[in-house]
Amino acid sequence: MLELTRPIAFIDLETTGVNLTNDRIVELAIVKIMADGTRIAKRRLINPQMPIPQGTSDIHGITDEMVKDAPTFKQMSNEIRQFLENCDLGGYNSNRFDIPMLMEEFLRAGVEVDLSDRRMIDVQHIFYTMQPRTLSAAYQFFCEKELVDAHSAQADINATIEVLEAQLKKYDKLGTTVDSVLGVIGEDKIVDYARRFSFNASGNEVFNFGKYKGMVVAEVLKKEPQYYDWMMKGEFPMHTKKKLTELFNRTLLKK
Repeated sequence: MLELTRPIAFIDLETTGVNLTNDRIVELAIVKIMADGTRIAKRRLINPQMPIPQGTSDIHGITDEMVKDAPTFKQMSNEIRQFLENCDLGGYNSNRFDIPMLMEEFLRAGVEVDLSDRRMIDVQHIFYTMQPRTLSAAYQFFCEKELVDAHSAQADINATIEVLEAQLKKYDKLGTTVDSVLGVIGEDKIVDYARRFSFNASGNEVFNFGKYKGMVVAEVLKKEPQYYDWMMKGEFPMHTKKKLTELFNRTLLKK
């Protein structure tokens, strides 16, 4: 089992879709594992304040009717933030979807959450590093069981934890601590959660998309400040715009 020095919260979201900018959370499940191994679970249906597409409901089974009387994320935001305080984070594809989506919801709710000192274990990353598969296949491979109720947030997150525990047993080199696991699979140093920016070998922020991909953000903004305006008016996640503004202001100070 994972040896912990502080709690780790495993997160799984069901949403109206996969667009960080436009889609919203409809179900949130968190299982927090304390340093002594005890678990505390939190699951909530959330009213996304927008229709859930039928195709999406067909996948996770959550309908407009089921969430019409549920609280909004804004109403739940402080409770969720407090539940995640001083926790490292984990999940399945959580670094690329669940955590960025959750942070977008916090920003929309006007709740400041700083994850700069949190460690993040993405069980999918371990799996893809060791043996690429889907969550259902990972559960079958590592736990030798069929994943029942796939795309139910609670079932998915419990399966994710079981897969992690099985991975620690199977791969000795992973060790049993958050540090040892990340030492093997690597830990991304990110600028924004949607990864529209990244760091180059020199530690400078660079664009990770579009015509300026690979170019240093500060240099582009100096030469073409209107690119900042274009991005701020575009359909980019709020956290991406927040980091862009920080970079833009930092560039102005250096002039």
